[in-house]
Amino acid sequence: MTKNLVRIIMGSGKDFEFCQTIGKILKEFSVPYQYRVASAHKTPEKVLEIIKDNPKGVNLVYITVAGRSNALSGLVDANCLSPVIACPPYSEKFSGVDIFSSLRMPSGSGLITVLEPEAAAIAAVKIFGLLDKKLAGKLKQKQDKMKSEVIQADQEVTKSGQR
Repeated sequence: MTKNLVRIIMGSGKDFEFCQTIGKILKEFSVPYQYRVASAHKTPEKVLEIIKDNPKGVNLVYITVAGRSNALSGLVDANCLSPVIACPPYSEKFSGVDIFSSLRMPSGSGLITVLEPEAAAIAAVKIFGLLDKKLAGKLKQKQDKMKSEVIQADQEVTKSGQR
């Protein structure tokens, strides 16, 4: 049986709090994950070592979390065949302008960039859901629940707004 694994690589230990939201959502779907810390600028060998640790029979998705100059996502993407989801944390210091380092990747790059940690986790779940119908069913249940909540809120607002 093939196993799924999301490897969350953060460029700094400072990103751990941001990454915990990713882990929380993956846990909700019972998708195994692991946290790692490695920097494309300071420890590129460590990044490559993590990427090469590709157990047989495991479907891997990488979620990379790095701000400022996001070389981490590009380095991971260029050195593996697994899907890579870049999820750079928002930087107050740079007013979000550093997002461009995650959006403008070299030619041949195929990574996905999302801004919210929950969205990164959901994207990974959707990728695995292509082959795992049970997981896809869990995602469908979550989507249906969110739709129901919106419909219920609309009904409540509509009732209270009629005079």
